[in-house]
Amino acid sequence: MKLTENEKGLLVETEDVLDLKNTFDCGQCFRWDEDGNGRWSGIVRGRYVAISPAGGGFFIEGADRQSFEEIWKDYLDLDNDYREIKKELAVSSELLIPALESMDGIRILRQEPWEALCSFIISQNNNIPRIKGIISRLCEGFGADTGRGYSFPSADALASLSVEELAPLRAGFRARYILDAARKVSAGVIRLEDMYEMPIDDCRRELMKITGVGVKVAECTLLYGFHRLEAFPVDVWMKKALEADFSGLTPEKLGRYAGVAQQYIFHYTRLTAQS
Repeated sequence: MKLTENEKGLLVETEDVLDLKNTFDCGQCFRWDEDGNGRWSGIVRGRYVAISPAGGGFFIEGADRQSFEEIWKDYLDLDNDYREIKKELAVSSELLIPALESMDGIRILRQEPWEALCSFIISQNNNIPRIKGIISRLCEGFGADTGRGYSFPSADALASLSVEELAPLRAGFRARYILDAARKVSAGVIRLEDMYEMPIDDCRRELMKITGVGVKVAECTLLYGFHRLEAFPVDVWMKKALEADFSGLTPEKLGRYAGVAQQYIFHYTRLTAQS
């Protein structure tokens, strides 16, 4: 990996592909927007960032080597070699090869656990534009102003609110679920910080103590919020894919990178259906 710093930011060149569109638009996150020219901007860990394809990699505006080491390398999961992960997945099943090849460059982001939990509670029975709208209103209403957007509000910031105070979000039945999650996390009933190391079945059980959190939301939280790459969310798209082009694939067969395979299958199936 080669880093080149200038007054505008940091150029990151790497042999392992990061496709910004495939990564930011594959359904794993909801706070990134593209400007039409390949430049993606969002709020990550309380700070604004913009990333564009450049040279043999990508350019992070306003970043330097220190912030790269402290934030961006981890968030973009650049220490993981996805070339090797994809080789291992291809060996586990040849059915995966079309998705692995056509969706090249997807990486599983290391998002903040609370943001992932809350975002996927909001995602239930919802479409991506509406999910993004609810999250945007949640951040504007209760997050901190960064000067270029709003941070994701903490569980503590939401725990004392009422369903009526969340009415402007237009989140519907999900408002009650958001508040139950915030209160349990804020009170320490659900200890998110422990879930990086806990057995994954214990994590699932803990998360599902939250009202409105079922198997799918728990799996999404574990995969996208805790980087538990063995987690395997299944929604309507995945059910269709597993019954058709990827029949017979299971998390057990896919092994330690089942969650990475899931993301490639999910995005491949969604884009194939739209084409």
